[in-house]
Parts: sequence; C-alpha cells; structure tokens
Amino acid sequence: MPEFKIHHVTRYIYESAVRDSANQIILYPIQDEFQEVVKHQIKISGEPHVDTHIDYYGNEIGSFTHIEPHMQLEISSKIWVTTKHRMFPIDDMFADQQWISLQTLRYQVPYIDFLRQEYFEGLTEMQALVTVHKQKNETPYQTAVRYCKYVYENFDYIKGVTTVETTLDEIWKIKAGVCQDFAHILMEMLRVVSIPARYVSGYICTTKSTSMRGEGATHAWVEAYIPNYGWLGLDPTNNIIANENHVRLAVGRNFTDCTPVKGVYKGASGHTLEVTVSVGSEYDAEEHDYENIHHDVPPVVQPATKPVVRNSYREYLEMIQQQQQQQQ
Repeated sequence: MPEFKIHHVTRYIYESAVRDSANQIILYPIQDEFQEVVKHQIKISGEPHVDTHIDYYGNEIGSFTHIEPHMQLEISSKIWVTTKHRMFPIDDMFADQQWISLQTLRYQVPYIDFLRQEYFEGLTEMQALVTVHKQKNETPYQTAVRYCKYVYENFDYIKGVTTVETTLDEIWKIKAGVCQDFAHILMEMLRVVSIPARYVSGYICTTKSTSMRGEGATHAWVEAYIPNYGWLGLDPTNNIIANENHVRLAVGRNFTDCTPVKGVYKGASGHTLEVTVSVGSEYDAEEHDYENIHHDVPPVVQPATKPVVRNSYREYLEMIQQQQQQQQ
C-alpha cells in the first residue's frame, strides 16, 4: 500500500497591492476504499477562514476571501495519502449484454452529465473514427482501453501549444496538447459510443526508478463507467490504467469542474504566478523528510504582462484572477 507525500504550492506576486481576493480551491483529496488521506494541511497567506462544502459531484470545495491589501497570495497544500491497488475489470458478461446495460443509463442520474457530448465541428469525423476502431464483439472495457491507446499514439504531448480556451476543434486538428487535452478528447470518444466518462484531476506519483508524463504538476485523466465494475481510470497521456500511482483530487464533467485554484481580486492586473508540485514516497522517505521533498521540476515563473506561450493550467489561473478586476 503506497504512501505518497505531496506538496502543491500556488503563489501570486502582485506588482502593487490588491484587495478583496475571493478564491475557490479544490485541493482536498477524494477519500474512499482506494484512497485514504492520512493527513492534510492547507496554509494560506493572511490566514483567512476557509469554508468548505461538498459539490454535486461529491468533491470537497473550499472558499475564502482575503480582504486586506496584500502584495502576495500563497496557497500551500501538503498531503499524506495512501492508495490501494484496484483489480482490473473481469469481462464475465457477453459484450451485447454490457452495451445494452449502458444504454439504460442514458436517462439516469448521475450518468446524464457524463454522457452529454460537447458539439464541435470535428464531431462527425470523430464519430466515424470511433466506429472504425470499435471492433465487433468487443466489450466496453476493451473499447475504452483501445480508445485510450488511440489518443496516446495519435496525439503529441507538447506543453504550451494549448490553453484553457483551446477548443476541441483546435485540439482535434493539431493532434497535440497536454494531459487535460488528452482527457477531453478521450472523454468525447467514449461518450460517442455511450460509455459514461468523467474528468479527473489529481497527481501522478512516481518513484526514483519510474517516470511518467505529467509528473511534477497537477495531472488529468479519465474515468469510464464499466458495467458490473464501476469507474475505471484511464490515463491517455501515458496509455495506462490509472491505479495506485494516481492520487485523485476531484471528478467532474470537464476541467472547469475540477480546477484546483481559481478566483478574482481588485487591483492591477500585473502579477507573477508560480506553481510547484513536489512528490515524495515511502521509497525515498529515508533520504527526504516531508519538509524537504525534492522538486520534480523547478518552479515555473511567468509574468502575466509578458506575451509568452503558457501552460493551460497557469493560463487558466491567470485568466480567472483577471476576469473581473478590469471592470472595477
């Protein structure tokens, strides 16, 4: 049973004092039979009170307001979490029976949201493609794994080529992006064939001897609903089934439902954003205590006023922070 220690820091440094910063955080790991939170600490500069509630999809949401003028806002989340291995689905039903079972979910809550397709110009092309790749007598599980492999093999993992505003059409055309783009494409493919699919945000945790795309930052993957099994995690960025190395923060219809940090403030738009994610595990605990976990990647620092290509996650945070202040 692996134990991971994760430190996620989001830091804003403003060019002049800002005030009335209202924020929402989704940094509370899911707790269930496969994931147990041993300890969790959230520290926010200014020590504002954080109110929490459970949203429609079962995620714990925090909200706080920093009213006083401030030059910096830092949100630090430290997590100690243990995970358990999940058994893979056993296809002990005939394929036809499983597809019929999925059809009965079309008008059932909570599956409706996870079957609703997002229209885009390339949808017809996608529908034709998934039909070609769906083999006769294939079960939903086999189909989902096949589509995961298709995204992995046919889309290039390139940081900075997309932003949160990049549409499905653009991703479909350039065949490139980051983990959240891969997840959105896979979800759409699964929904086309009536497999409920939901977006998952969290972290991918590796040891010194292993490495995967998406480590050192927040990660995204998909969960597909498989009859007689439940929700199966699929990571198209790495072409693997999400298991004990994936720590889940939230689930939803898409990235917007699961954004780790978003908010607005009053003040000048110029600021610098730094986001770092550090991961340690039981395997390197003897060499690194939690307060000194090695950084998988160096901090990323981007001036908001400089026209540079940015990662989707950072772009989204900056966009949300500036949405309303220009109207003040």
